[in-house]
Amino acid sequence: MRVLGINAIFHDPAAALVIDGHTVAAAEEERFSRRKHGKRPVPFSAWELPEMAAKWCLEKAGLTPSDLDAVAYSYDPALAEDDTAPWEELRTTYAWRAPQFLAAALPGLDPEIVRFVPHHAAHAASTGLAAPFGGNCAVLVADGRGECGSYLAGRYENQMLVKLAEQRLPHSLGLLYEDLTEHLGFLRSSDEYKVMALASHAEPVHLDLMREHITTADGGFQITPIEWNTLAKPPDGELLQEHAELAASVQRRLEEVLLELATWLHDQTGERRLAMAGGVALNCVANTRIFAEGPFDEVWVQPAAGDAGTALGAALHEASGEPLAPMPGADLGRGWGDDEIEQVLRTAKVVYEKPADLAAVVARALADDKIVAWFQGRSEYGPRALGRRSLLANPCYAANLERMNDVKGREQFRPIAPMVLESRAHELFARGPVPSPYMLFVHDVRPEWRDRIPAVVHVDGTARVQTVANDPLLERVLQEFDRRTGVPVVVNTSLNTAGRPMVDSPRDALECFGSSPIDLLAIGPYVVRR
Repeated sequence: MRVLGINAIFHDPAAALVIDGHTVAAAEEERFSRRKHGKRPVPFSAWELPEMAAKWCLEKAGLTPSDLDAVAYSYDPALAEDDTAPWEELRTTYAWRAPQFLAAALPGLDPEIVRFVPHHAAHAASTGLAAPFGGNCAVLVADGRGECGSYLAGRYENQMLVKLAEQRLPHSLGLLYEDLTEHLGFLRSSDEYKVMALASHAEPVHLDLMREHITTADGGFQITPIEWNTLAKPPDGELLQEHAELAASVQRRLEEVLLELATWLHDQTGERRLAMAGGVALNCVANTRIFAEGPFDEVWVQPAAGDAGTALGAALHEASGEPLAPMPGADLGRGWGDDEIEQVLRTAKVVYEKPADLAAVVARALADDKIVAWFQGRSEYGPRALGRRSLLANPCYAANLERMNDVKGREQFRPIAPMVLESRAHELFARGPVPSPYMLFVHDVRPEWRDRIPAVVHVDGTARVQTVANDPLLERVLQEFDRRTGVPVVVNTSLNTAGRPMVDSPRDALECFGSSPIDLLAIGPYVVRR
């Protein structure tokens, strides 16, 4: 069965292709359009489709739209109830017409094969059916909203979803966090990760109040309105301690609520393994508390846990009548061959070389405190750079935190992350799971290592770790860097600058390299030096 999954209704439009139960390709529209998040999540944009991502997925598999057996759209307008919100009826209208919009965007597609998949069922499938658990596990979904809800808890039994609890709007953990994000002067439905980082800089002084406003019962939760202005006025150009305290209070209560919901779900199912998705599941601090303090032995989070992942989830949901293979990894996007990369370098008229040992060259540059742009293989599906489109640096110098944030044009309170050999991770890090290949958990940095890798140690003594295994080239870089420095870790952050999508194509990489103080670009087997 050949199923194309589509996410388009809110934000992060994306496409994914599943063929005979195997995930073949998945990509976000922003990587093609170069517009962060693809579009804004307003009703007026609900008609916009991931046209370029969908066409690429089909091209990758050598298919045409007429070859598809189904198109799975990750929203079911029949379930939408709140048409009283401003312009919400427009979103619903656009969703009903999605089959015709898709047929226009993909000539040859029969609109009759388009299937509407409930939004949270798509999120659930993106993790429960993509996880390495074989389709049997507990599943927890939390985000801003779907058609009429914001949360789902259940279990997968032989690839079939059994729903045990749902939370209806207006109660929403995701929308609560979005409201706080906007109140603190950041962009909602985009910058929530900045609030999570800010929260580590203060104590949760308003936690008791948050516990009064956000309560749990019977596998769900209730949220009463919070008057943000009474706790901290919106920033006037500068973030103050009161803003960090507010962020810390909401963050801590979110962690508690998710832990309570996960415990309830375990009590209902008895499952040992939990799969998570939804934008709230990108909160790696909360994820680690669920893993470390919760009742589950294993916790797996979909790398594209936000709405982009519902493209894959919708496709897997539609294909669940046949055996499904676990997601092979996050590197499901575009890739370029060596000859194609070299042609781009020649066209750009840049000086480049092809070293005999690329890993050694990169490790030497990092040991010499150079910043390296790393462009290898197929691009990542989801918001994390995982060694395909990354900026690498030396973690041994504390000044590299400020330096990397300057390179990327980011706020200085935000941390940068470590990439470590999986076989060495337990020596340096504790509390979080190992392996942790998708950078979706925080780990405590062991005390004896905090002064050795200060650039990647957050203010609270944690680090958002990516473990590396089964990637010979990247492992060689880490091994060579370890040989030169005695440290099996390098800094890894996304290859982009503030407000722009991650680099996807060789041209994107050259543009980023040319406009930023990056010392070396390792692109395929080639090296471009500053």
